[in-house]
Amino acid sequence: MDTISIDVDARGVATMTLDRADKHNAMSAQMLAELTQAAHDLGSDDAVRVVVLTGAGKSFCAGGDLGWMREQMAADAETRGREAAKLAHMLQALNTMPKPLIGALQGNAFGGGVGMASVCDVAIGVDHLKMGLTETRLGIIPATIGPYVIARMGEGRARRVFMSSRLFGAAEAVELGLLARAVPAETLTEAVEAEVVPYLSCAPGAVAAAKALARDLGPRIDNDTIAMTINALKSRWETDEAAEGIGAFFDKRKAAWMG
Repeated sequence: MDTISIDVDARGVATMTLDRADKHNAMSAQMLAELTQAAHDLGSDDAVRVVVLTGAGKSFCAGGDLGWMREQMAADAETRGREAAKLAHMLQALNTMPKPLIGALQGNAFGGGVGMASVCDVAIGVDHLKMGLTETRLGIIPATIGPYVIARMGEGRARRVFMSSRLFGAAEAVELGLLARAVPAETLTEAVEAEVVPYLSCAPGAVAAAKALARDLGPRIDNDTIAMTINALKSRWETDEAAEGIGAFFDKRKAAWMG
């Protein structure tokens, strides 16, 4: 794989690293495909007991790749729907993977990066971390990541940051429920290891069944939900606000609504 790397240690702990450090691990179509495939492969590998998701370089994930976004601007509605589905199904693949998924957020997470943090069973971040759901600043909405963000935070807490594009720090991310803990960068590995070790004493099948039960007891995220979010995003892409917001972003100017 070109955009992610996977290493499995002797204990069966797989570390999956977003590996586009020069792009702040922004998600391209290729990365979405590789993450989806990795989720299926690791989920079906009996030798894998736990999966750790992290990023290379300064950022965990900066959201969508700029080149990918430019392609969406020029695409028709059908193509935009297919591309939105790639992100939605990648998140669902990680969310339903029958292995514990531990997030190690070594840097900032925006947009889709918040979505990936939300599908981790436990996410631990460095204490200087910044996060944000920045889509509305561009005239679009956090649609395909929405079910996972709402499931993690709850509607009430999510509404504090879901619509405003406001950036927030690690301490608030803990308060919102996105992070389990925020730790100094030099102790991140130790903190993640503390979450990994208990699983190595658990029956793998029981862990998978318990995770599936937790999902069934929580907010329902099924094919109808995913389709609804894809259609919501497609609709926003067709608006004048989306054209203005994304155009302004690439033109490095203020959008019309920014005073």
